[in-house]
Amino acid sequence: MKRREFITLVGGAAAAWPIAAKAQQAMPVIGYLYSGAPEASAPMLAAFRKGLGETGFSEGRNVEIEYRWANNESDRLPDLAADLVRRRVAVIVSPGTSTATLAAKASTTTIPIIFRTGGDPIVLGLVTSLNRPGSNVTGVGAMSAEVGAKRLGILHELLPSATRFAALLNPNDANAQPVIRDLQAAASTIGRQVEILKANTRHEIDVAFATLMKRRTDALLVAPQGFFINRRVQIVTQATRHAVPAIYPAREFAEIGGLMSYGSNAMEQFRQTGLYTGRVLKGEKPADMPVLLASKFEFVINVQTAKALDLEIPSTLLALADEVIE
Repeated sequence: MKRREFITLVGGAAAAWPIAAKAQQAMPVIGYLYSGAPEASAPMLAAFRKGLGETGFSEGRNVEIEYRWANNESDRLPDLAADLVRRRVAVIVSPGTSTATLAAKASTTTIPIIFRTGGDPIVLGLVTSLNRPGSNVTGVGAMSAEVGAKRLGILHELLPSATRFAALLNPNDANAQPVIRDLQAAASTIGRQVEILKANTRHEIDVAFATLMKRRTDALLVAPQGFFINRRVQIVTQATRHAVPAIYPAREFAEIGGLMSYGSNAMEQFRQTGLYTGRVLKGEKPADMPVLLASKFEFVINVQTAKALDLEIPSTLLALADEVIE
């Protein structure tokens, strides 16, 4: 081989090395499947990224995220999940609703799925065991659906003479029936009934509040479902406008003017979802990763809203509150 040909060959190979190295170091891709819209979920997404960062992953630096937003149209979730599977993402994260996780689970049995759900993961069919999920699915259980009785008890203590309670519920959510059973059982123990008002669209939320006014409902419980968290501004605005005392499933409602909230810390759960996602990217198997269950619940009271509603919060409730918003 002539010297010039040798130099050309070596030079060409050297030029190809960065390309080959880049191919070998291609960043893993996370599929982020969310039932809501990006604007309303910005704080939750920041918490997810924080947890992901604690495992050494940073979006754009050593991991990519493909976002699929259903914009509160749950019927789009199966197609969005299937699209992520075709994209061959390394892991699918569904931190918004159980419906999104079920759509992802129906789309793949091999790609790891990390969920966050307010319902019972076993009852919902997401896992067969909390300690050893045994499949490609694991995540974080917020335990929100199981504390409906506590929320109703708080409302009853606030308004002991109230007789007309209602619950706002999304019938298309996977945990709808467990929430209804829990509330009805709780209402029975205090000798009351809870009317179920169903809403799955922005318009139906407005209709539900119109129904509350027509029937002179004393107080409202908002179900722990992702759709309502995504529409929290609309719901709190309607409750304020119609002067309806309400209790919500997450502190994010109380922070924007909701009367009271009782539930586990959503920001912490999104952070934990990010942690689990990072661990999967590092090689751990969902089958061996126990479902994390919420252990701490927060009771938040907004006394400014109580004053606006001309309500006096009992000292017993104030003493129980983890935070009082003045």
